[in-house]
Amino acid sequence: MAARLVRMSAPGYAELHCLSNFSFQRGASSADELFRRAREQGYQALAITDECTLAGIVRAWQAAKQHQVRLIVGSEVRVHQGPKLVLLAQDLAGYQSLCALITRARRR
Repeated sequence: MAARLVRMSAPGYAELHCLSNFSFQRGASSADELFRRAREQGYQALAITDECTLAGIVRAWQAAKQHQVRLIVGSEVRVHQGPKLVLLAQDLAGYQSLCALITRARRR
């Protein structure tokens, strides 16, 4: 008897923490692979939250547009000697603040 793959979709579902291959040694998939799979799974949105960087956001934006899945911009950061936090930009001001925070953290 052959195995049957059942596609399950969750209406309105958005993955809010996803690392791409821009998170060295942690994320393995390209933005195109991630958004293609998100589309196959019926996701409405996918947050790309690479580790202390927004380096992959342009490729993520292109993949999101191609696969028609909404991109949520974010980043994973670690508080000094504390927990990891996932920060998501809600709008342009949030994106600018996230860029400034990452820049300050990298300079330290």
